[in-house]
Amino acid sequence: MIKFKSVKYKNFLSTGNSYTEINLNRTKSTLVVGQNGAGKSTMLDAISFALFGRPHRNINKPQLINSINQKACVVEVEFSVGSAGFRIVRGIKPGIFEIWKNGTMINQSSHAKEYQKILEQNILKLNHKSFHQVVVLGSSSFIPFMQLSAGHRREVIEDLLDINVFSKMNNILRDKQSILKDQLKDLTYQTDINKNKIDTQNKYIREIQKLTQENRKEYESKIHASQNSISELQRKNSELSLGLQESIGQTEKELSTLHDQRQELLLGSQDRSTNISNLSKRIGFFEENESCPVCDQALADGHKHNILEGLEEERRHHKSSLKEIGKRGTVVEAEISDTGSLLQSLRSRVSELSQNNIQIDSFQKQIQEYQSYLDKNVTADLESAQDDLKSLSDLRNNLLENKFELSENISYNSVIAEMLKDTGIKTKIIKQYLPVINNLVNQYLQVLDFFVHFDLNESFQETIRSRHRDEFTYDSFSEGEKQRIDLALLFTWRQIANMKNSVATNLLILDETFDSSLDHEGVDNLLKILHTLGDDTNIFVISHKGEILDGKFNEKLEFKKEKNFSKMVA
Repeated sequence: MIKFKSVKYKNFLSTGNSYTEINLNRTKSTLVVGQNGAGKSTMLDAISFALFGRPHRNINKPQLINSINQKACVVEVEFSVGSAGFRIVRGIKPGIFEIWKNGTMINQSSHAKEYQKILEQNILKLNHKSFHQVVVLGSSSFIPFMQLSAGHRREVIEDLLDINVFSKMNNILRDKQSILKDQLKDLTYQTDINKNKIDTQNKYIREIQKLTQENRKEYESKIHASQNSISELQRKNSELSLGLQESIGQTEKELSTLHDQRQELLLGSQDRSTNISNLSKRIGFFEENESCPVCDQALADGHKHNILEGLEEERRHHKSSLKEIGKRGTVVEAEISDTGSLLQSLRSRVSELSQNNIQIDSFQKQIQEYQSYLDKNVTADLESAQDDLKSLSDLRNNLLENKFELSENISYNSVIAEMLKDTGIKTKIIKQYLPVINNLVNQYLQVLDFFVHFDLNESFQETIRSRHRDEFTYDSFSEGEKQRIDLALLFTWRQIANMKNSVATNLLILDETFDSSLDHEGVDNLLKILHTLGDDTNIFVISHKGEILDGKFNEKLEFKKEKNFSKMVA
């Protein structure tokens, strides 16, 4: 049971920089009065903010800070759960969120959301919605149970019946199932790899076993064929190399001599061409001039004729010699071509010898490979391959066994998951409690002089019948009648919580419930119910109509507003 002891706050909403502290378990019933805006409901927002980080009413977090001081907003709530005492401190500007247990602060998580989960799931064991269904009934932003969606109704009832543990178990199981499926996927992948390795190993063993005597003969035949090819190539090389180097040397020498002769003829041809050109120039000069170029004396016709005839004779001699050189050059060029072709043919024989030697090396390597294959210990290879196959087979058996175990666990978990779903165990438990819930609601409705039959089904949908069995819905009633239903549900939830000891608490706050839609009889009936609650319940009734309720409560707290600050009057 959660036993609230006190709440204190400062710079929260309209309160100033001095703490306002309210003792929550001093008396059984307390009337909280004050004019509108005096700060009566601030205590409710303060408790909600301290526990859940958000107020009871629909107020934005920045608006919770006192608009005048605008800093040092702090709220503290003290309560106990069993023998453990807790103090929650939450503030704005600066931001504060601390959970103290028996005077020691619980280590704060790296994120405020995780710290809040510790408070809600491990300490309070209820959330914001459930808290306001069990502890608070207000006329402001409070959402009655009947106005919640089916999903939120389920959350409230699961908290009350303390069966939300099944939801947590389902979440844990879902995470575990995801891990198992990943492991199964990995095992399946390993099994496939192992299968491929076994297939490859079997193929290798079959290849080794195929090495029979016929295979040996085949390899020996290949070796013999390679040896014959080598012998044939060596024979050809012997023929090709016979006198080859001498012939190449002699042919290269002859080719060099012919090149020298061609060069000598080329030089002789150039000399004679030059002489012919010079002689032609001199003949042309004497033919065109009548005087000597040296002494400038006139040349006699007979002397000039002799000179020209001598020059012509010399030119004819050089031309004849040039012609002979040309003929000799043609012969030399033909001999150079023939000798070059012969030398090329000899060099081709050298290239062929080289190619044959390469082939001989290749055949020798093949012979070595074939011989190595024949010489190796085939039996040892087979035994080693079979040992490897056995290891792979053992691994396959282990993988299949693990895979089967994982698949079996996943199947079991799937069955458990079905049981942990909303339609499983939780539904069976809710079915057992639904008659109790409906019975209690109808009892409280009768006390409140509202004679209808209320029935909540497994989907948390209501059916309301009048005395004449006419069916109604919650929305078809007046506000006063709706409030009677809300009150009946509130007291039902508290009684169920006490029965289950799940979210039972000493605190009950009615915020302006007496000021709203209840008529005079409804007020009297509600007071009757409040007086029947046990001594371990501390009731706070917030109202701005204190004159009607004066004298009906053990204690009275009054709030006033002075200079724009709310204060509690002693």
